[in-house]
Amino acid sequence: MNDGFSDAFYSSSDGLKLHARVYGETLSGSWPVICLPGLTRNARDFHELALFLSTRKQNPRKVVAFDYRGRGLSAHDRKWKNYSVATEAGDILAGLVALGIEDGAFIGTSRGGLILHVLTATRPAALKAVVLNDIGPAIEGEGLAHIRAYLERAPKPKSMADAVAIQRATHGQAFSALTDADWIRMAEALYRVEKGRLVADFDRRLIKTLAAMDLSSPIPQLWPQFEALCTLPLMVIRGENSRLLSAATVDEMARRHPAMVAVTVAGQGHPPMLETGDLPTRIAAFLDQAEASKTH
Repeated sequence: MNDGFSDAFYSSSDGLKLHARVYGETLSGSWPVICLPGLTRNARDFHELALFLSTRKQNPRKVVAFDYRGRGLSAHDRKWKNYSVATEAGDILAGLVALGIEDGAFIGTSRGGLILHVLTATRPAALKAVVLNDIGPAIEGEGLAHIRAYLERAPKPKSMADAVAIQRATHGQAFSALTDADWIRMAEALYRVEKGRLVADFDRRLIKTLAAMDLSSPIPQLWPQFEALCTLPLMVIRGENSRLLSAATVDEMARRHPAMVAVTVAGQGHPPMLETGDLPTRIAAFLDQAEASKTH
């Protein structure tokens, strides 16, 4: 174990070696928490939150944070079209089986939340409670276009200090609430060292999946899948400056799921950093309440 977690590796159905971080490995009794990152992100995004949830005195929880194929320590796929929500949902289910986890609470950031919409249809019994971080059944095309444009022309940093400066220059207006330490953590989660150089920690062919999308046409919506989430304890976190998840969509989600807990994070865009401010304590309280209501 290092830095509060252990590394777990398992095989996908098509033979790729995939990776997850496991925090609080020996913990049992309370629901485990399964964390699913955004499109080009990885398990490191959840490190601080996972430490908080796995080491707190009241209801410490096992936390599993996954690297999708082509991200982090998971193997790259020779077929870039396999970088899809459906394939990655299958990979998560394979990982849960490999780790002996039947069910738990799920936290999905952006892409991770889309995967959760799929899992409600394919393995609904696995989901005990859900936290959606800046994602919902309706996605704003402007937000996707912004992400695609950034990824296609993202500068290559020469050092970690340079990487931090690039992130601030690109996202600073949307993330005015972040501290110096927050920006450093963001950059350290995004990049890895390869042959002495910093590189973004994902397969560059992932960008092809966005390039193949026609953003001039309406983006398919997932309201039928969201209806299944309406039977579960649900928290939705939205960045005040998000371009991907609109306030109107959150309002409609709340109309369909009156018990939903909605949180707006001031001074952050897409997606909010879950270890900042009071988000860890609010997420922990939501999970505790959800589990208490399900078991009594």
